[in-house]
Amino acid sequence: MNRFLQPDSASARLWDAARTVIPGGSSKANFVVRPRPFYLVSGRGCRVTDADGVERLDASNNFTALIHGHAFRPVIEAVTAQLERGSAFAASTPEEVALARLIVDRVPGVDQIRFGNSGTEAVMMAIKAARAYTGRDRIAKFEGAYHGYYDDVQVSFSSGPESWGPPDEPASVPSSGGIPKHRVVEVLVLPWNDRDATERLLARHRHEIAAVLVDPLSNRMGFIPPAEGFLDFLRQVTRAHGILVIFDEVISFRVGMSGAQGRYGGDPDLTTFGKIIGGGFPVGATGGKAEVMAVFDPGSKGPRIASGGTFSANPVSMSAGLATLGALDQAAWDRLEAMGARLRHGLNEVLRASGVPGVVMGDASLFRLLMAEDRPRSYRDTVDPAVDERMTRLFMQLLDQRVLVGTNGLGCLSTPMGDAEIDEFISATERALAAMKHERGGR
Repeated sequence: MNRFLQPDSASARLWDAARTVIPGGSSKANFVVRPRPFYLVSGRGCRVTDADGVERLDASNNFTALIHGHAFRPVIEAVTAQLERGSAFAASTPEEVALARLIVDRVPGVDQIRFGNSGTEAVMMAIKAARAYTGRDRIAKFEGAYHGYYDDVQVSFSSGPESWGPPDEPASVPSSGGIPKHRVVEVLVLPWNDRDATERLLARHRHEIAAVLVDPLSNRMGFIPPAEGFLDFLRQVTRAHGILVIFDEVISFRVGMSGAQGRYGGDPDLTTFGKIIGGGFPVGATGGKAEVMAVFDPGSKGPRIASGGTFSANPVSMSAGLATLGALDQAAWDRLEAMGARLRHGLNEVLRASGVPGVVMGDASLFRLLMAEDRPRSYRDTVDPAVDERMTRLFMQLLDQRVLVGTNGLGCLSTPMGDAEIDEFISATERALAAMKHERGGR
């Protein structure tokens, strides 16, 4: 049994202390474990160790942020050297320029880029840029897609049957408390992969919409891939109406050297980044076509955005990002993709053999365990209390088998993993599913 669940565990003591000073005992609001969380104290390579000394295979990698796993030696060396020179300055640094050049050279839709401190901040700045550039106020997003902790995008990523409206005209529903009602209604919600509805809704609101925000491979939607030609179709429709396209590649940048746009197309005007480009340190970035990015230039004559942050483009994050992306040559990307394909195939095989409902979705190094009866075609196919209950049970059983994934089944691979770790994960899942069936008959 998981040691952290015991009342005398180190995690239990930490949780008791934490609840007096932190709401719920943890600032990781997207990692809620009942009846109490566990606390991690170290990580190396593809393993993490909790406060009770239990080591687990880490297939979460801080919510996909660590593509080289923990304590990656080139990052340690780059950051240590940078700390000797200074951790932050009231001016730009050469490291910012170098990381900007690396990303611009790799991503087809990015001519220029500007750094911030999180994926949420990157999305916020992209939306402001689109508004400044177009002179319009509203944005559109797809139902079920998550884009961070920002009022304008915390809409309809967790809606349910009681509120989500018709499938071809989804309602705008707040997915968090504290969002002003007028911000919710100003967001147009679109159905993923539905060409007719998307074209009709955008045409109806064409004079109001500044941008369509797109996650090309949305975790919250269950990693349902874009239908063949859908992103190029979206690009054509938006261009006809003077609407910008923003790709949120905070997670999907993991699918290859050039990100999701390099794989799926779509030609975005703006792209947001985070997670792996910071090498384990806080980072966000907004990039795009030079004409649009000019709104960030304080010397431009057109509409300008007042923006900046004390720790934006800090040299520690920039150095860590350089070390991380610099170690990702094409061979590394190819190896991660092959391991991901092998893992998803193996997990789907053990799910079929177990009789427990579930499928594994994803691409490249990304995967999502989705405990549904069939492969989802839309976000709505993923919303079912029975699906959530099965995933909660599988998550806890995997922890007991010493494997860590996200509580919703989100996972990813890292370069320290190899065939042995893929086999370990598949075998652990097979045992976890057997334990689930023994518990309650598998449902």
